Amino acid sequence: MEEERHFMKVAIEEAEKAQELGEVPIGAVLVHKGEVIARGHNLRETTQKTTSHAECIVIDQANEKIGSWRLEECTLYVTLEPCPMCAGAILQSRIPHLVYGAYDPKAGCAGTLMNLLDDERFNHRTSIQSGVMEEECREMLSSFFRNLREKKKKK
Repeated sequence: MEEERHFMKVAIEEAEKAQELGEVPIGAVLVHKGEVIARGHNLRETTQKTTSHAECIVIDQANEKIGSWRLEECTLYVTLEPCPMCAGAILQSRIPHLVYGAYDPKAGCAGTLMNLLDDERFNHRTSIQSGVMEEECREMLSSFFRNLREKKKKK
């Protein structure tokens, strides 16, 4: 559990970078054989690109680093449960293990609304460890959206 907490802290650092940019504070890191090979955070507002979620960004970086679309010996750490798009990218990149912090009751596809990562109909499945540093990850998101609502009220 200590290893999971260590890498989730790195993902939280990435989420903090997103928050500084006014992005939804979600961060991710991809670990290969105990080493962080990719790190990223949400950039959707900055880039105005739908696929600029933290998970997709680190998957792209890792593909470049490893030189393959297959990320079969990697673990993805992300502060929020992946959405359908990101869960699909995880499956397509063959990531065998996902660790996430906060559950996503509105879009979570790694166990909350559905579990795309463990559906027998797909040719690949990803094991999931959820709730790692959940409180810290959830509070960061809750605080962000609370502040956003208050700013809108003042306008």
